[in-house]
Amino acid sequence: MAPFPPHVAPQRTSSNLRHYFPSSYGTTHHHPSTLHSVSASRSSARASVTSALASIPPYVFWELDAKRAAVRARGKSLIDFGIGSPDQPIPAPVVEALRSAAGDRALSGYPFFSGHPKFHEAATTFMAERFGVAVNAEREVMAVAGTKEGLAEMVLALCNPGEVVLVPEIHYPVYARATLLAGAEPVFVPFAKDGSDRLMLETINAATLSRARMLIINYPCNPTTAVASREELAYLVAFAREHQLLLVSDLAYSELSFDGYVVPSVLEIPGAIDVAVEMHSCSKTFNMAGLRVGFVTGNADAIGALDQYRANIGYGVSSLPQMGAVVALHGYRTLVPPIVAEYTRRRDALVGALANDGWTVKVPQATMYLWLDVPRGFADWEWIDALMQGPGVVVTPGVAFGTAGTGKFRMSLVQSAELLMSAVPLMTEVARSRQGAHQ
Repeated sequence: MAPFPPHVAPQRTSSNLRHYFPSSYGTTHHHPSTLHSVSASRSSARASVTSALASIPPYVFWELDAKRAAVRARGKSLIDFGIGSPDQPIPAPVVEALRSAAGDRALSGYPFFSGHPKFHEAATTFMAERFGVAVNAEREVMAVAGTKEGLAEMVLALCNPGEVVLVPEIHYPVYARATLLAGAEPVFVPFAKDGSDRLMLETINAATLSRARMLIINYPCNPTTAVASREELAYLVAFAREHQLLLVSDLAYSELSFDGYVVPSVLEIPGAIDVAVEMHSCSKTFNMAGLRVGFVTGNADAIGALDQYRANIGYGVSSLPQMGAVVALHGYRTLVPPIVAEYTRRRDALVGALANDGWTVKVPQATMYLWLDVPRGFADWEWIDALMQGPGVVVTPGVAFGTAGTGKFRMSLVQSAELLMSAVPLMTEVARSRQGAHQ
C-alpha cells in the first residue's frame, strides 16, 4: 500500500487564482508563436481548451518572449540574462556518444517505456557514487524528458481534483501550473523571515493538511538560490511521513555548487525512499537542456504511478539522449568540474561588479542565478521594461515565480563573465535615473 493514500475533497474553483498568480501575468502580451490571428468566425467549440487550461494565466516567460520580440523587431540588440538556458557546450564525450547512438540500428525502434537499461544502470551508479544512495534500477528509477515534464506528469498521475499540493511560495512555475491542470489546489508555504529559507510548514492548517497529497521542494532553489541542510531535509521527510504526503524533491541543480559546498540528496535521509521521489536533470549539470533527458528516483509506488500515466500518453524518452546521458552520468567526476569552474568565474565577476556599484548581493552557494532586489522607485515590470527598452538588458521578474517574488529579479549566469560585468553599469545607471532609486 502506498504511504500517501488518496484523499477526497471539494474541487478548487477558479476564483482562487488571483491568490496564486500576480495580476500582471500576461494580460496584454501573448507568446509570439500563438495563432491569435485566426478570426472568431473560424473558432470552434471542438478547438476550445479545457476549463483548467483556460483558467491559468499565460506563462510569464511568454510575456518576456513577446517583449523581447517587440524590442528586437525595432532593430535593438539585447543582452539576455533572462531564461536559465545553458550557453556552454555539451561535453565532447557526450557529443560523441550521441553521434554513435544515431547510427545504431538497435536504437531506431521505439524506446523502452521507463528508460533504456543502460540508462537505468548509469542513474543507479550515479546515485550510489555521488550520494551513497542505493536504489533499485528496475523499480525505483525512470527516465523523464527533463525534470519539468517529469514533475508535471508526477502531479497529474497522483493528484485528484480538489486535493492539495504544498508548494513553496517562491517556486518554479510548473509546480503550481501542473497542480491546476490536474484540478488540484496549490497551497503556498511561506519561507521563514529569519533568512534561513526554511519552509514554515507549521503555518498550514489541519483542514488543508487533511487534503494534502504532495509537498514539492527545490533545494538548491531556482530562483532564490536557497540551499537546505541534511537536518532540514530530515524534517521535511518526517513531515511527509506524519501527514502521508509524497515528498517531491526537484534536484535540478545538484552539481552546480560552489566554494566546496556539496548538495545533499533527500534520499540520503534514512527511510526517505518510503515517502519521497527526487528529480535529476542533465540539462544544467551537463549543458544538455536541448536534449530533454533526466530521471526520477525514489519511492517505487510513485514511480509506478508515473510509469502507468506516461505509458498512456507516449512511448518514453528518446533513446539517443539517453545514450548521451549514460556517458555523462558515468563521467560526472571529470565532466562537471570545468562547467562549475566557468559558472564560478561568472558568479564571482558579476557579484564583484555589483558590489562595486553599491548593490546588495547575496553570494549563491549553488545554481546558476543571482537573486536581487528591484531598485527603489520601480515596480517589478517597470524595472524589466526600463532595462529592456533602455540599455537592452534582459532579466527575469521575481513575480514569474509567484507573488512572493514581488520586489525581486533574477539574473542567469548564461553569458560570459565579461558580458555580465559590462551589464552592471548599465543597470546601475537605469536604477539611479529615477529620483530616489538607489542602492
